Amino acid sequence: MALSVLVTGGAGYIGSHTARQLVAAGHQVVVLDNFYSGHRWAVPADATLVEGDVANSELVERLLRDHDIQAVIHFAGYIVVPESVENPQKYYLNNTVGSLSLMQACMETGVDKFIFSSSAAVYGIPEVLPAREDAPTAPINPYGRSKLMTEWMLHDLAVSRQLGSVPSDGQGDFRYVALRYFNVAGASLDGTLGQATPEATHLIKVACEAVCGKRQGVTVFGDDYDTVDGTCVRDYIHVEDLASAHLAALDYLAVDGKSEILNCGYGRGFSVSEVLNQVRQVSGIDLPVTIGPRRAGDPPALVADATRIHEVLDWTPQHQDLAVICRTAYTWERDGMASRAEAEAPSAA
Repeated sequence: MALSVLVTGGAGYIGSHTARQLVAAGHQVVVLDNFYSGHRWAVPADATLVEGDVANSELVERLLRDHDIQAVIHFAGYIVVPESVENPQKYYLNNTVGSLSLMQACMETGVDKFIFSSSAAVYGIPEVLPAREDAPTAPINPYGRSKLMTEWMLHDLAVSRQLGSVPSDGQGDFRYVALRYFNVAGASLDGTLGQATPEATHLIKVACEAVCGKRQGVTVFGDDYDTVDGTCVRDYIHVEDLASAHLAALDYLAVDGKSEILNCGYGRGFSVSEVLNQVRQVSGIDLPVTIGPRRAGDPPALVADATRIHEVLDWTPQHQDLAVICRTAYTWERDGMASRAEAEAPSAA
């Protein structure tokens, strides 16, 4: 079923991969992005691009009405955990207040399908791994709390709509899927799209920059955790698989699926040291490593129990291989990013 979809943050890393898959699937796509970390070149040519912020309620309501939007996929948000610890108000204003403004616009215009980019950070330090969706939520940083508060708001607004207590120009229930991402990495297999976030902090991106000579090396933040080798363990998911999960969630809501919160990972973890060794293997380049102190807000391990997403959505990941994730990230950093930077460089006078 082809739908008209608003993608907030659709010029960013995950948003652009998802927008491209949406266009390929025949959906009408409107991208809203303020270019805080996104890029115009990352937006599909067949999508409508609007520069603006989700907190601009007048703009958002106009977009929803003018384009007859039927569903929203909400990526726009800040994601750097240490920064959230240093500057929590920035995260609460953008991630939480901005999301509430977007939800209210949906309520006012009758948009009843909402897919939210949440995070495994809502679990904090899970008592049991892999973490299930019904595990206690106890985020240990403002980033995670900003995501959890948005999940709470989605739940409360959906309940209000069911009770008929929220006025709207449209009809029907408000239903949502919140996808709790684990660690997203990799790039498109054709090498044309990948992570281009300035000053990125994600491990695989940083490691690939280092082997490409864009950084002097990699700092490992703590090697004394209670893990297999003392470094943090994470569940890494390829960005193309994550993007396809959003399309599966959209299809699910389009046939009246009920609201859900779902983990989005592969259900297995790799340590920082294992990831760095994999980047060395796919690149054939040695990778200098420095051991630094632990970072504030980093849990020792986060691994998904991904059972429910397979039960609820028609989603089958295609790239469950750390080597594929690292290889596509490295190829993008070496070739795709380099060609993009060359194309955007100012010409000589």
